[in-house]
Amino acid sequence: MMTNIPVIKLGLIAVSRDCFPVALSEKRRAAIAAAYGDIYECPVTVENEKDMLKAVDDVKAAGCNALVVFLGNFGPETPETLIAKYFDGPCMFAAAAEGDGDLINGRGDAFCGMLNCSYNLSMRHLNGYIPSYPVGTAEDIARMIGEFAVIARAAVGVKNLKIITFGPRPQDFFACNAPIKGLYELGVEVEENSELDLLVSYKEHAGDPRIAEVAADMAAEMGEGKYYPDLLDRMAQFELTLLDWAEAHKGARQFVAFADKCWPAFPQQFGFEPCYVNSRLASRGIPVSCEVDIYGALSEYIGACISGDAVTLLDINNSVPASMWESQIKGKYDYVLTDTFMGFHCGNTPSCKMCSDRAVKYQLIQNRLLENGGTPDFTRGTLEGDIAPGEITFFRLQCDSEGVLRSYVAEGEVLPVATTSFGGIGVFAIPEMGRFYRHVLLEKRFPHHGAVAFGHFGKALFEVFRFLGVKDIGWNQPKSLPYPTENPFA
Repeated sequence: MMTNIPVIKLGLIAVSRDCFPVALSEKRRAAIAAAYGDIYECPVTVENEKDMLKAVDDVKAAGCNALVVFLGNFGPETPETLIAKYFDGPCMFAAAAEGDGDLINGRGDAFCGMLNCSYNLSMRHLNGYIPSYPVGTAEDIARMIGEFAVIARAAVGVKNLKIITFGPRPQDFFACNAPIKGLYELGVEVEENSELDLLVSYKEHAGDPRIAEVAADMAAEMGEGKYYPDLLDRMAQFELTLLDWAEAHKGARQFVAFADKCWPAFPQQFGFEPCYVNSRLASRGIPVSCEVDIYGALSEYIGACISGDAVTLLDINNSVPASMWESQIKGKYDYVLTDTFMGFHCGNTPSCKMCSDRAVKYQLIQNRLLENGGTPDFTRGTLEGDIAPGEITFFRLQCDSEGVLRSYVAEGEVLPVATTSFGGIGVFAIPEMGRFYRHVLLEKRFPHHGAVAFGHFGKALFEVFRFLGVKDIGWNQPKSLPYPTENPFA
């Protein structure tokens, strides 16, 4: 159950220019409310600034945290744009199409008014969400509102998010470098802690009476033979530690995500790998990114808000062997070899997004490094198996070393192809991945971690990144649309 993302309550405010019939805006507003259904219809129609203040007070009192500002006619340029200034939440602006009355007394000219609305928002440096084509009938605008509700959920979530970190980034993991300037520009708060702080809190949870219940839930989730019985209490103790820390440290924020250091000291000191616990929190909308990847955690959280579902963070890890492509992909799926790759992480993907053979196992690489390849002990705790096939969206929001926010979005799928490898892993296919890899991921210096939402959410993610002010949004362009850095003679 997703318990860490906003619940959006939408409000609808109609505006009217005083030289147009106010009844036209009000009639059209009522039609939108009827077409959409679950929206608060503000009774105040805004014709001037005093109306604007009354309307904003009214929707706040009604508990709205996102607004639709509707131009039922041309609209008053100053009051309508000031709504976005005085309302503390995302605002969508849309306008009425003609056709529900005569073109004498029933013409509203909102098509024209929308231009001045956009111009005034820009003049005042106000952020309003404008759909791709913001003019329509009541049914059209109801559809736009449905899409905006998802975008608003992510925007409200980001603005009310605190990312809690434990430990510095591992040595040589500059790919997870996280200039916090970009977080503050987005309105995200960050709290950075030591691994020792986490260890102290973990030890204080020893003997917690809730451990038995959490351990039993873990056993039920995995099923007999799919976990280490002697490890359950330790992992349950850690899960409670994180949840209690989130509650005690969220401060003025409503929502929390974590970015934790998970190696090399963690397993030796805590006695297990944290991956399975991280996966359980992610399934509830509380991402716990690996290797103190702060922007990975932020990306995951945005994905959870957009999809309303569990997400994961994976390495864009290894190429698919040509022999595997030849035997299991070629001729069955419409992908060339360079469209495919394997997405992998040690074991943080929620069990609900994995194949039925998933199980709590041990981290092979850490076992080699820390236990000399012997019988696994404290390197146990990963959730391993193939990721379930289906549609995915691979994406990331990142602040680069110059403090510039960049992002990418690419839709694809996990193929029903056995990986024959270790970790939480899947065979991914994204159209034109090879070119995307070179001209977006490499060219724009993105790290190897990418967030994964389970479904096609590219449209919503693209709009969210634009609404958050990200200017550079990369995507997997078709061959007919070359990248600026692509050699035209190659």
